[in-house]
Parts: sequence; C-alpha cells; structure tokens
Amino acid sequence: MITALNRGVPDRVPTFELEFQLSEELVGRPLLQESELKGLPEAEVQRKLKENAALLIEVYEKLEHDAICLHYLSMEHIGRTAEYIRELSGDRYLLLAHGDGTLAIPDGNGLYELSYALFETPDEMHEKCRRMADEAIAHNDYLLDHGLDGFILCSDYCFNQGPFMSPTMFSEFVTPYLRDIIAAIRARGGYAIKHTDGNIMPIIDQLASCHPHALHSLDPMAGVDIRLVKEQYGDQLALCGNVHCAAMQTGTEQDVIDSAEYCLKYGKPGGGYIYCTSNTPFRGLPLERYQLVLDVWKKYRDY
Repeated sequence: MITALNRGVPDRVPTFELEFQLSEELVGRPLLQESELKGLPEAEVQRKLKENAALLIEVYEKLEHDAICLHYLSMEHIGRTAEYIRELSGDRYLLLAHGDGTLAIPDGNGLYELSYALFETPDEMHEKCRRMADEAIAHNDYLLDHGLDGFILCSDYCFNQGPFMSPTMFSEFVTPYLRDIIAAIRARGGYAIKHTDGNIMPIIDQLASCHPHALHSLDPMAGVDIRLVKEQYGDQLALCGNVHCAAMQTGTEQDVIDSAEYCLKYGKPGGGYIYCTSNTPFRGLPLERYQLVLDVWKKYRDY
C-alpha cells in the first residue's frame, strides 16, 4: 500500500475500501458504534474497543485488504482502536481515518445558504474555512500521535455534472485550505488520500496541485475514466478506485467483471494504483458481488 501511494511498483496491486458496510454478512457481527459506548464504565469501554479491534482484523484479513479505514467512533476511541490494532497485528495494515476540513456539498437548503455566503460575506467564509482547516490539522495530529498512518479526506465536491462551485471559486475557498491540510499531514510523515465522488475533471488540476498521495474514487458514474486520468496525472499522484458501484448493484456479473478488469488494465501498469470500488461496498449490496470484485483482483493483482 505504501509503495503504491508513493507511485512505486509493489509485488501486487493493493486493495482497500473507504468503508466496508457488510461485516455482518461476512463474519456475522457489526462493527462497534460510538453510541454503544455511551454511559459505560471506562473499563467496559476499553474491553469493547479491544473486541472491535480484533473484529476489524478478522474482517480485513478475510478480505485481504492492505489498509483499514476506521469509522463510527470518536476521535479518542479511533486513536485507542488504532493502538489496539497495532498490538494485535503490528504493521500489517495501513491505518486510516477521515481527516478533511474543507467545504463540501451541503445538504438540502444549506446549498442556498452557502451560495449566498460565498458572494455576500466572503471574508467571513474565509475565516470559517481557516478555522475548519486548523481544526482538521489538530484532529489529524492527534490521530497520528496515536498510531494512524494517514487520512481519507472525504469532503465531496462534485455532482455527476461537475463541481458544486465554479473552478474559480473552488480555487479561492477550497484549494488553499486543502493544500494546507495535506501539507500538515505530509510534514508528519502521514499519507493523504483525497476522496470525492462525481465529475472531478474541471478541478482535477487543482486537486493534484495540493499534492495528495492519491485520488479516490475516480467515479465512473460521473464519466471519470481511469485510463485518461492515469495518462494525464499518473506521474503526479497515485489513483484509487473506479470499479463501478452501480454495476455492482444493478448490473450483470459480466458488467462487474468488465469494470473491474478495465480498472486493473489501465490502473495497474507502472504502479501507483490501489484497487477499490468507486464508493464503498454498501449496506444492501449482495456480498457475492463484492467477492466477485475481489476475485477479479486476485486473478490480475500480481506484477
């Protein structure tokens, strides 16, 4: 995973997922949620965190993943979980968590409010963006101190048609703060994977200029083609993803195989590629469909 993130050629193509929501289908147990720890004595909290760390290792060993992205817990409990995973598995996995602090597509009426604010009170918006970035940097420093290796920067910027603000506005209100967050991660020796769904092509130059180690998820449902991205940006950063999530849910088995083989055909050459879906193996997806995605990977993963 580290070799690929550094655009090198590993022994085989690594794989991971931003999130794996099918642990119950795979091993019969759900992953721990922060709400389950509320009101418990500290000793019981630590016991549950240790059990969850062991469960995470069980899940990701079965999947043969190379990284674990930690979810569903507070910052402090993610840090403790990372420490427990290290005790149990050493450096077997690259440990990741969410770590973004940039403006993302708002929900519902928030889009109108944000649009007005960007035009009417830009100075206040810059203050907000600076505060969000600084909070993300502090959050990430804490987790790096507790054994994490890096972060998935999960602010979504794009619809299928393109980014939620113009490239010019993006360059003012997002890019400088994203660059600072990534620079702070790199300064600590951590890894930064920038995630956004949608059509990133109008802003991909800006994303690359922030120097993340990798881009995720290269969304084929928005027309992002891993072949073209690899040709144009493969010498600047690693690439993660592009296996078509909608095909996993509604397509035929051959559709899934074709998408997976396409990703490996064009992502794999020359290294710097991490195989994964274009979003996540989501709740409700038949486990067999994700296992099919892994079967294709096992067939073609070796260099």
